[in-house]
Amino acid sequence: MKLVFATNNQHKLEELQTILGNTFELLSLKDIGCYEDIPEEQPTISGNARQKSFYVFEKYGYSCFADDTGLETEALNSEPGVYSARYAGESKNSQANMEKLLKKLENIDNRKAQFRTVISLVENGEEKQFEGIVEGEITKEKRGDSGFGYDPVFLPTGYKKTFAEMTLAEKNKISHRARAVEKLVEYLKTQKKGNS
Repeated sequence: MKLVFATNNQHKLEELQTILGNTFELLSLKDIGCYEDIPEEQPTISGNARQKSFYVFEKYGYSCFADDTGLETEALNSEPGVYSARYAGESKNSQANMEKLLKKLENIDNRKAQFRTVISLVENGEEKQFEGIVEGEITKEKRGDSGFGYDPVFLPTGYKKTFAEMTLAEKNKISHRARAVEKLVEYLKTQKKGNS
């Protein structure tokens, strides 16, 4: 079964294809000839995911899912949240984003945070959403160099390694995206059974 994942982020695509296995063939935006910047103008993570999936479905006619992820820190009133990718500016620079976050938390003891992913799946104009959350805390300094985004400063609860110190396989077992994808996959598999 072919499904469009509304991203051109190679990291995300590989991460997801690994989780999905061979049941589905994932197509990227490039694969379907979509080169424009898909708007993300909603005030919420779930709104952005919905906007992206409907954009692809309406414009290109493919069943599609899109995700949006935010890092929410308790002490900063859930910042950066929906602005996670462009926290330090429109250039979407991960290093600058992490620096800004660490600076804001400099003298704060409460470092509780969570990563939240919302996936919006659109098939035949119908939408379903799936959410994945992983709780943890923000470290005092960056650790590790794999992963992307805020991975070097996020320490999941119950672990001694940040996301960036884990292998992709380790991260995939517990990540917010993995949890949301698991729900998506369960749903797609039950649907497939229903249709066969």
